[in-house]
Amino acid sequence: MNHYKNFNWRECDKLIRLALQEDVGRGDVTSEFLIPRNEHSKAIVLVKETGIIAGLKIFERVFELIDKNVKVKFFVKDGDKVKKGKVAGEISGKTRSLLMGERLSLNIIQRMSGIATMLNEATRRLNNKNIKILDTRKTTPNFRLFEKLAVKIGGGENHRFGLYDMMLIKDNHIEANDGIENVLKKLKRFRKKVKVEIEVKDLNELKLVVEKGRGLVDRIMFDNFNLSQLKKAGELVKGRFETEISGGVNISNIRKYSKLRGINYISSGALTHSNKSLDIALDFIS
Repeated sequence: MNHYKNFNWRECDKLIRLALQEDVGRGDVTSEFLIPRNEHSKAIVLVKETGIIAGLKIFERVFELIDKNVKVKFFVKDGDKVKKGKVAGEISGKTRSLLMGERLSLNIIQRMSGIATMLNEATRRLNNKNIKILDTRKTTPNFRLFEKLAVKIGGGENHRFGLYDMMLIKDNHIEANDGIENVLKKLKRFRKKVKVEIEVKDLNELKLVVEKGRGLVDRIMFDNFNLSQLKKAGELVKGRFETEISGGVNISNIRKYSKLRGINYISSGALTHSNKSLDIALDFIS
């Protein structure tokens, strides 16, 4: 599977350069003092915790931007399950270049692999191929590009990338318009260029959207519905809209949604803001 299809490499390079500037600044004073300019080394990428590996091409890109002569070779692919102790790859080149890129490259694949591992486990626990797991905008500032890629590598799907590529009408928008009926009236004047999703907080709001939202709304989000409400919601919608569960879903409770029908998506902010990075190291061997 090509996880990097349509990936924004230009934005990726921009973010890597900003991160390098943050980390390296005026230069690596330790390496410049201790390491001869032309010294070469080899290191292995060692997995120290079992999980799903993600971000290998980003890891490689860090070193391409630092020093085009650094050589990176991986023995695994993005999305592979790797066990503790696995040598995932090796890297060779000027020692100063390897040390300069070590922390940033590891930060990226550790974070991405942690997210991919959690997504993989969430998908396994949900055990329902008809329901796709989505991320949210609850991402690390300036790291969203990488975190959303990790979600895909782990088996999930991306929700909107930002405020610009989908209309998501949430409770605050509805409150600011004095109710959901007024929002639906306004939508009649909207020249549709993006998908429209609307959040409902109870079955009464859902009935209004089902009755008056045909042709205006593409997806309905059930916000903090309990299981009983979700079953009734699926019966009310009857496949006429895409449906999404949101609110309080995490790795520990996602299994309880596995038997639901009429649900297309489950979104969870916890997948990107509450996961643990996978332990991966760069160990010098020569």
